[in-house]
Amino acid sequence: MSLPVAILAGGLATRLRPITSQIPKSLVEVAGKPFAVHQIELLRRNGLTDLIFCVGFLGDQVQAALGDGARWGVRLQYVFDGEKLCGTGGALVRALPLLGEMFLVLYGDSYLECDYAAVASAFLNSGKDGLMTIYRNEDLWDTSNVEYAAGRICQYDKINRTTRMKHIDYGLGALRSSVLSAYPQETVIDLTQIYQDLVAQDQLAGFEVTQRFYEIGSPAGLAETDTHLRGKG
Repeated sequence: MSLPVAILAGGLATRLRPITSQIPKSLVEVAGKPFAVHQIELLRRNGLTDLIFCVGFLGDQVQAALGDGARWGVRLQYVFDGEKLCGTGGALVRALPLLGEMFLVLYGDSYLECDYAAVASAFLNSGKDGLMTIYRNEDLWDTSNVEYAAGRICQYDKINRTTRMKHIDYGLGALRSSVLSAYPQETVIDLTQIYQDLVAQDQLAGFEVTQRFYEIGSPAGLAETDTHLRGKG
């Protein structure tokens, strides 16, 4: 089953300024292409063709550059933030009419070479309302923020971290749309809070991946991802 993919690409990308003063992070050039094109091509190779970009700052540039996705064999749709930033969770609430009953969600600055079909299958088989992919990070690539034990996510917190947190939010998740229906339209909320609410209800499944993540959220991450993608040709 191929699920729609919501790509959260509405942030201000302040850590990449001045690069992102005039262009959105999705269009920053990485290994000779806009980063979003690398994401689209990766998702297409994994059989994912229904992609919804949740955009905000300079989002019109993203739509103008990528169009309807036909050149990559995918369908691209766009949902824009309103007059105020509504957070990553609020962006998903705004996108609900396009997301169907269940969907995958991907951060717009993440390049994740994992088995997307296996993630979707694990979500469907879990019976839970949500799923978070996690990576045993041990504070290596970034600060770990997930306590994972006996196949379940016990705690997820980006601020109040504990020594039991050996894993990190990998950047790919899955949700039932009914979860988002509980939050009002125009609500300002981060996806982090939605995940935490699901943990509190024991409704967030975990899926451990073994491939490291790449990201362009910081200058160091951008340089590393560029090197990685150039090495892949």
